[in-house]
Amino acid sequence: MKLCVIGTGYVGLVGSAVFADWGNDVIGVDNNPEKIKMIEAGKMPIYEPGLDELVAKNLKNGKLKFTTSLKDGIKDSEVIFICVGTPMCEDGSADLKYIYQVAEEIASNLDTSGKIIAIKSTVPVGTNRKVRDYLKDRTDISFFSASVPEFLREGSSIEDMNKTDRTVIGSDSEEALDKLSSLFSHLESPIVKCDLESAELIKYASNSFLATKISFINEISQICDLSGADVSKVAQGMGLDSRIGPKFLNASIGYGGSCFPKDVSALYNTSMQNDYDFKILQSVMSVNNVLKDIFVSKIERYFGKNLCGIKFAVLGLSFKENTDDTRESISIKIIKLLRGMGANIDVYDKESNLNAKEELGDIGVRYRDWE
Repeated sequence: MKLCVIGTGYVGLVGSAVFADWGNDVIGVDNNPEKIKMIEAGKMPIYEPGLDELVAKNLKNGKLKFTTSLKDGIKDSEVIFICVGTPMCEDGSADLKYIYQVAEEIASNLDTSGKIIAIKSTVPVGTNRKVRDYLKDRTDISFFSASVPEFLREGSSIEDMNKTDRTVIGSDSEEALDKLSSLFSHLESPIVKCDLESAELIKYASNSFLATKISFINEISQICDLSGADVSKVAQGMGLDSRIGPKFLNASIGYGGSCFPKDVSALYNTSMQNDYDFKILQSVMSVNNVLKDIFVSKIERYFGKNLCGIKFAVLGLSFKENTDDTRESISIKIIKLLRGMGANIDVYDKESNLNAKEELGDIGVRYRDWE
């Protein structure tokens, strides 16, 4: 199948490489020429285990190409995947400006009827239908709309695409559903065919439920601290219940990253826009936001509130292992709090030092190169 993938972030770049590795002819599109040159030279703009080898392999065999021209990207493609960012706005809603910028350009360059325009970016319920109407107002050429949400974990995204738990495809067109299903049919996992709105909500509901498990076990950990119980044993006992399962029951100082914080916030924002107060999600966010302060208060009780002259070492700066993504990193939030109390901090994260430095600067922080 001939595919166009717009965007070379985590979803787009990994998607382009894996789709090509499945034997499809893929053109990745990004409006940043320096980024394209970097990728073609074998230097990935993100750290993802195995991604550089997979991109190099499929560039070499001709299955994967990159361009800055969206017109060239969509010209012969049967499916156009939109994989641009949807960051969080100040009010907690998803910022869809990049989605509509791409839609505008697609409408200007669409020249053949029957193409499938599929959004893989995480977008609020109703977005695909609004984008479809937006496109129809700007082009007379017929197309099919689809929602194909991604379920990738940074650090293991290639494996997640190849061994996914499920593939979700939403569309009002049976033809589009069948064609997209054929793209994923070789995977040994269920394909959920549904309407556009259900596909959009499956993604948000999944991430929000996982975030809820994290906040729940972190609340349990506070009770354990106060009562003398062992949270690791509590989590073990809970996880052995097949209805609950062990995943996402590791007590921590909160979730971060590019997905959970914005997705939970966006779903809560959607509920409020529909005149429903999703109280559980409000609590999930509240718990997550306070955990860093609880952690720092424990440091205060031990060292006092004045940390001048005290050095701390922080190992790990990204929001999780096997990635260089420092967005909403709890480590960085705690470093800022400790630095504000006068502490000197040595930090180390082989893959994330540079990204963290952009946010933290040099004052009170020393970036180490330990091995």
